[in-house]
Amino acid sequence: MALYAIGDLHLSLTADKSMEVFGPAWENYHARIEKGLSVLTEDDTLILAGDTSWGIDLAEAEADFQFLDRFPGRKLLVKGNHDYWWTTAAKFRRFCEEKEVKTLELLHNNCALYGDYALCGTRGWFLEEDAHNVKVLNREVGRLEASLQAAGERPILCFLHYPPLYQGYECPEILAMLEKYHVERCCYGHLHGPAIKRRMEGRRGETDFSLISADYLGFVPKKICD
Repeated sequence: MALYAIGDLHLSLTADKSMEVFGPAWENYHARIEKGLSVLTEDDTLILAGDTSWGIDLAEAEADFQFLDRFPGRKLLVKGNHDYWWTTAAKFRRFCEEKEVKTLELLHNNCALYGDYALCGTRGWFLEEDAHNVKVLNREVGRLEASLQAAGERPILCFLHYPPLYQGYECPEILAMLEKYHVERCCYGHLHGPAIKRRMEGRRGETDFSLISADYLGFVPKKICD
C-alpha cells in the first residue's frame, strides 16, 4: 500500500497533440508513462495533479482514461489548465459507469482519505493583473478551502496543479490557506522545460513543497508515503 503522485501526463491517445514536439524530454512519453505506472498495485492510490488528457471533451479523453484504468489502484484527478474535458463530478461518475472505467475519481471541492491522511487539492491559479484573473483566483482559493475544511482534524497532504510558489513568484492567497490548515505537504505540477529550474522545493513554514510534473519525474510517479 503506497500513495503516489504525478502531474502533467498530457495523454493524447486520441487527440492530435503529442508532447513529443517539445523535444527529447518528451520522446516516446506514452510508453514511458506506461512503464512508470507499472509500479502500481491494487492497494495503491495515485494522485494525478492536472493536465492528464488533451481531450477536448470526455469522448475524446476516453482512450486516455481507459489507458489509466488498465493500471491497478485508485486514481484521483485534480484539474489542470489544459483539462478541457473537465466536467462536473456527477457527469464524470456517469461517464465512468457507462464506459466501465472503475478506478478514476475527481478530487475537486472535496477530500479523499488515505490511511490517517486527508488528500486535498484544486487547480490553483497564477494571479495576473486583470479583474478576470482575480475572480478566478478567488474561486480557486474557495475551492481549496472547501477541500481543506473537509479534512476535519486529519493531517493534510495537498495537491495543486499550479505551483503556489517558485523563484520570483508566490501566491499569498494560496499559501495562506496552506498555513491556515497546517498542510504537511504540498505537491504541484505545471512547470516544464526551462521553467523547472525555477521550482521551489523543501520546507517553508509547516509545509514541505515538491514539484511532480511528469517530465521532471522522468514519467515515474513520486512515492509520497506508504
